[in-house]
Amino acid sequence: MSAQPGQLAMADSGALLEALQEAHRRTLELVDDLGDEQMIGPRLPIVNPLRWEIGHVAWFQEFWVLRYYHGQPPLRPEGDQLYDSARIPHDARWDLPLPSKADTLSYLRTVHDRVTAVASSAGRKAQERVGGYDQHYFLRLALFHEYMHAEAITYTRQTLSYPPPKLSLGASTANGGGAQARPRSAAEGDAEVPGGTFILGSSPGSGFVFDNEQWAHPVTLKPFRIARCAVSNAEYAAFVEDGGYGRRELWSEEGWKWREASGARHPVYWRRESSGRWLRRNFDSWVPLEPRLPVLHVNWYEADAYCRWAGRRLPTEAEWEAAAAAEPAGQGGLSERKRIFPWGDEPPTPQRANLDWRNGGCVEVDALSDGDSAFGCRQMIGNVWEWTASDFGPYPGFSPGPYKEYSAPWFGDHKVLRGGCWVTRSGLIRNHYRNFYQPQRRDVWAGFRTCAL
Repeated sequence: MSAQPGQLAMADSGALLEALQEAHRRTLELVDDLGDEQMIGPRLPIVNPLRWEIGHVAWFQEFWVLRYYHGQPPLRPEGDQLYDSARIPHDARWDLPLPSKADTLSYLRTVHDRVTAVASSAGRKAQERVGGYDQHYFLRLALFHEYMHAEAITYTRQTLSYPPPKLSLGASTANGGGAQARPRSAAEGDAEVPGGTFILGSSPGSGFVFDNEQWAHPVTLKPFRIARCAVSNAEYAAFVEDGGYGRRELWSEEGWKWREASGARHPVYWRRESSGRWLRRNFDSWVPLEPRLPVLHVNWYEADAYCRWAGRRLPTEAEWEAAAAAEPAGQGGLSERKRIFPWGDEPPTPQRANLDWRNGGCVEVDALSDGDSAFGCRQMIGNVWEWTASDFGPYPGFSPGPYKEYSAPWFGDHKVLRGGCWVTRSGLIRNHYRNFYQPQRRDVWAGFRTCAL
């Protein structure tokens, strides 16, 4: 029986190897139809050349599993100069002497085969600790890193107007935009979350966690009301049509600077026909705007301006995690128990969350009632990443992991997003997982939900 991604919390070498193999196949599928020039693409500040990105995925696995943990020599003498993201500025990646697509994929396959071989035959070596971590830690680090870049490759295809990828694994529709998922039921209005002490973050002994989730610590929350669903296209269109992008009073100082510099008048992939109908670009196709899908590809400034227009606000990340993970206490307040997922501790299923490319795009904001949190919040895992009000920063007592560049360089000028999207892998996402982007980013699969003032 094949391992499901959600089962990776277990210390199961077989499941981990299957997940690595599946992730490798998915990466290959995501670029299979693209030519060498498409794998470079235009020089943009928000995406990487895909030939560099694929090579970086291979280099990362080689560095941490084969070189750092197993002490093997580099497979490519020039690898560090080509693919180390900590050394190579983003803008310089188009100027590198990158190998061809065929050579890059050959490197990826070679690394994958060698990682699989050492993981299968390590024996006692797998229990040894290097820098305080065993082999399973580095295999998971490599796996989750590949998951993240698969998502990045997908939004790069959207940014560059490439066709949607042809996937044999997971996706049930050939193109995105409105697949209907069941079950569904009314999920309007706000959920009420009681105040109290909430334990934010991950606890020791809870399996693999990234350094920015360490460690769990108490925060005090006031009672709050949070929307049961993410903001829909129809709701956001009302803001646009009310002149929201031209009203200075709705925007923060930095947000207004961004709006003036960008000239934005609506979400980046929207277009209005002469008839007044809105269209949305989905990869290489323009489709009628789907009113009940979540608004997508809006940045933090746009989400913040919408909230001001609606008389609402973005949730803090502590509020978001409490709405997703907490349970009400018997006498009021919040229970000490935290759920791994909004619905409980069982792995994601198609009835609970839209993940893994399963529907080829987003589903409507009130679909998938089986995934509701204890407070009735829907789709807090999957469908669309959700901006929070919080700056990305360290938790108390933060200490960087072996991959020191993962979190610390980005503290202070990024915002926290939570929950995952339709492309996110179910083996990666949890209630406590923290994503982070700069507030001007519109290319990622991000939307938001709101809180009452």
